[in-house]
Amino acid sequence: MKKSMKGFTIPLFPLYSLFSIITTSKALDTITKTHFITYNNTTVSPSESFEMRFFTPGNSNNWYITIWYKKIASGTIVWVANRDNPFPNSSGVLKLIDPGILILLNSTNNIVWSTNTSRSTRNPVARLLDSGNLIIQDPNDHNPENFLWQSFDYPCDTLLPGMKVGKNLVIGREWHMSSWKSKDDPAHDLCGYPQMFFNKGSVVLFRDGPWNGLLFTGTATILIKNPIFKFGMHFEKDEIYYRCDLLNSSVASSCDDVNKSPICGCLSKFVPKNPKDWNTTN
Repeated sequence: MKKSMKGFTIPLFPLYSLFSIITTSKALDTITKTHFITYNNTTVSPSESFEMRFFTPGNSNNWYITIWYKKIASGTIVWVANRDNPFPNSSGVLKLIDPGILILLNSTNNIVWSTNTSRSTRNPVARLLDSGNLIIQDPNDHNPENFLWQSFDYPCDTLLPGMKVGKNLVIGREWHMSSWKSKDDPAHDLCGYPQMFFNKGSVVLFRDGPWNGLLFTGTATILIKNPIFKFGMHFEKDEIYYRCDLLNSSVASSCDDVNKSPICGCLSKFVPKNPKDWNTTN
């Protein structure tokens, strides 16, 4: 945990340095429809605690828009706008358009990242606050409840004072953090370990515990090898999934009566060979 001039940050990944050196002009705390952020033009909060600028991390050649602690020499990055959509050079531009949306354009004027809003204002502005929060608002309305958009609703890997972690039960918005893939790549990393859930609507009826590399931790008995089937989690470039495969194709793999507990039972006149194991659902 690293103490800043404004409070504490809680990074999920080691502190990063700002790896590119950029010559900048005098920065303002406001982005308007006529004041953009470019390679050599940044936005700084009023007390100069935070700065929003272009950067390239580590050994990467990709470019991102970031907010970082301006007054900390190590360049602690606290938020990345286009973390999953970098652009290949410094020719991008971040601008504000009606009805109050920030868009990040690459060198061919294609949008690589943008904000959203369900409301609009005639003369929107985007401001970087001393809290590190990037907001879009009506310049005459400073009520946080009326912000058109704010970066605090989209945390990255760092929890700043004033940020929320949780869920809005009315609109369904969730606030959660996720680490970088690596020091060279701020893209979302997969959070936690995969596990399976059985739901009835939004109600979780059963979960089998996270996958630990060998089994789901809540169902230890399935680790025992058997001649009928094999199972496992598969981690591929574009997919992560669980699959069960039959070793003996002549065996039917499902049980007919799913309302029984345990689900499977012996045929008529048969009894379990090992009652102790049977009673533990093995």
